[in-house]
Amino acid sequence: MFVRRKAITKAGKLGVVLLAALGLVMDPPVAQAEYGDVVINNYSDAAGMRPVIFPHWFHRVRFRCKVCHADLGFKFKAGGNEINMVKIIDGEYCGACHNGEIAWSVENCNLCHSAKPGTPTQVHESTTQRLVSPSAPAKQ
Repeated sequence: MFVRRKAITKAGKLGVVLLAALGLVMDPPVAQAEYGDVVINNYSDAAGMRPVIFPHWFHRVRFRCKVCHADLGFKFKAGGNEINMVKIIDGEYCGACHNGEIAWSVENCNLCHSAKPGTPTQVHESTTQRLVSPSAPAKQ
């Protein structure tokens, strides 16, 4: 599935990246991840941005799994993709839909970059998280 999108000039791409790098984006309230949300923090903390909260079930009720995991190439593992803003601006990964035509575009940084700084990449409240949680009481 290929999606037509508005062309973003090189200057526009540079502007989005520079705004984020310079921290010229206002600090919004911190969002809370809910069960099944994917927190993505492969590069965000290092770039001075909040991690991304991807609302998996919000997207899943609208699209079949294959749209993202086959057609767009998302791996079935939190943090398993080398996603960065340049790729998204170029229409890869999230940018296939978040292009200003199908869904909001990348200029709205705080809509996605909304997690508490330092939150690790994870599937929030996943069963594997619960199995390895250091705060979980030991079974006797």
